[in-house]
Amino acid sequence: MTTFATPTTTEREPHIEKLQTAAIELGGNLSEIYRDRVDSALHDNGALNRHKEANLSDDTVAEITEKIERSGVKYLYYMLPTLGARTVAKMVPAKHVVRNLEKGISFHRTALSDLQSDIFGNLIGGGVEAKEFVGLPQPETFQQLPWDNEVGRIFCAAYEPEHLPTVGGRPNAIDSRANMQRTHQLMKDIFKLTMKSGTEPEMVWAGESIKPTLIPGHSPAYQVENLEVMRPIYKRLEEYCSALDFDMIEGDYEDQGQIELNWQFDDIERTADRLVTYRQVCSQVAREFGVEASFMPKPYLGSMGNGCHHNLSLWDNEGNNSFITPGETTLHMSQLGRWAIGGILKHARGMMLVMASTVNSYKRFWDPGQFAPARANWGLDDRGSMVRISAIGRAEVRVPDSSVNPYLSHALLTAAMADGIGNQIEPPAPGSEGETLPMSLGEAIESFREDEFIQAYLPDDLRQVYLDMKSDEWARYCGAVTEWEFNQYWQAIP
Repeated sequence: MTTFATPTTTEREPHIEKLQTAAIELGGNLSEIYRDRVDSALHDNGALNRHKEANLSDDTVAEITEKIERSGVKYLYYMLPTLGARTVAKMVPAKHVVRNLEKGISFHRTALSDLQSDIFGNLIGGGVEAKEFVGLPQPETFQQLPWDNEVGRIFCAAYEPEHLPTVGGRPNAIDSRANMQRTHQLMKDIFKLTMKSGTEPEMVWAGESIKPTLIPGHSPAYQVENLEVMRPIYKRLEEYCSALDFDMIEGDYEDQGQIELNWQFDDIERTADRLVTYRQVCSQVAREFGVEASFMPKPYLGSMGNGCHHNLSLWDNEGNNSFITPGETTLHMSQLGRWAIGGILKHARGMMLVMASTVNSYKRFWDPGQFAPARANWGLDDRGSMVRISAIGRAEVRVPDSSVNPYLSHALLTAAMADGIGNQIEPPAPGSEGETLPMSLGEAIESFREDEFIQAYLPDDLRQVYLDMKSDEWARYCGAVTEWEFNQYWQAIP
């Protein structure tokens, strides 16, 4: 069993004493208990029926039917996020919502792996013989789409159908959203800590009507004139996001066509859902204005990449930010926070395949001077660090980019912090050089394969399908003949 901290530290950081009490009550190392329960949660054959029973309670049925009738919604998207950070859905007339609360929606198994085929033409995650899964709606996620008031959406959780032998009724292991919800709940149950996050999604907009004013040798960042060019865009974005319960807080123009709009931080479940929703909002607004909106991580060399920094904190049951040492007013990270950072840095290389998930993601790290970190280190208000302590009580993880699957990234960061806290992993001093991060998707794949932590904390099926998807992407890229190669080699000899 792990013994937590010294008396002096415990006096200043009372949440550490709570961890010691939890370890005694549970009778073991909190990180090991956490890991064991992550695995056992997937083997719960009663999960589907409990979800159905909750959906069919009188209060739930009355509430969702009243909401839909009052809203005027006539059609519902029953929606799930995929491993590739897209969304899939089926449309059903809203009048059938009670039926769907019980029966759910059936999807082909490969929907969660983006129906992606490998280079040999085989569907990744299962061929034509693959069994369907059931997407059971979560009524509390119902929202009306502000650009068409007759259409709404509702998130689903994926389960194995009850008729399947052995696995029937269990959570579908490839559902990244449900996986994140489970891992976070275990953080709450075992460590008595809630993870909150605020993301910073950068993206590039392109079109004749929104071309920026560019001056050679000058960055277009923060220029009011460039914000004015984007005014119709950001106004419509803010309008739609606010209608979908985002608390929009600020935005700026950062580089050629690049804007960043931020909303208030929240529990990671809400933050991840909002990030997925924000991408859909941007796609809709682009259609309305006849322009293009891209979350491509690195569209232009010499310009900023599209990052999606995750600003993290852990809060106790009394509403206190555990990254803050009471009475300390200088920029700092509490002891518990340093252990959490220690876990993130320890597993940084293995997590990169999720944080920077595409071939293009790694172009961010090859373009010097663009604030993209290349080492597993941390620092106090240091934009070159992987983890930047940007404010008291907040750790900004700077490697995720705007193509990230936020459910996978937050699940791994939750598990990494649980490992760091449970095993008291002390990070090196702020500003230390740190281990080199993968610099290509191929290197990230190998780091992902080799990391025992990744193997233990992601469900086997999810990990393998995700690895298959990314390995195929890397193989296709390695086999592609690019314009650079033509320029470099077409007339290189003699």
